[in-house]
Amino acid sequence: MKPDEYRRALDAACREWETLSRQRVGIEARLAQLVETIGTLTQLCGLTPTVPWGLTDACRAILQNAGKPMTPIDVRNRLAAVGFDLSRYSNDLAAIHTVLKRLNQAGELRFIPRSPGKHAYQWSRPPEVRVWHRQRDK
Repeated sequence: MKPDEYRRALDAACREWETLSRQRVGIEARLAQLVETIGTLTQLCGLTPTVPWGLTDACRAILQNAGKPMTPIDVRNRLAAVGFDLSRYSNDLAAIHTVLKRLNQAGELRFIPRSPGKHAYQWSRPPEVRVWHRQRDK
């Protein structure tokens, strides 16, 4: 292959990656909405979920669907509102803090500092592709 062909292949791969990333964001947002809808409707119907969610997946779904920064207390309140059983945790807020910190360290959440003790987290978007260009000699 010639250098120009490599460049065209690289540009095409980057464009496809960006398109698929945008689609993934939309799909993940819709899945998170459906999780909340299913949780709420399950609770309203008086049913017990057959596949219990773990706290990490539940927190992910809440934050993906929020569209705004949420404090750990906001996350706890939203989890309770959609029927997530927090009673199995002796300190539900401590467990939520731990999950949010781990998701932040993994790059899934963005930490948003506020006043002392009032920090929040927001769902992160997938990373963008950066293409390095060589400077040509003049």
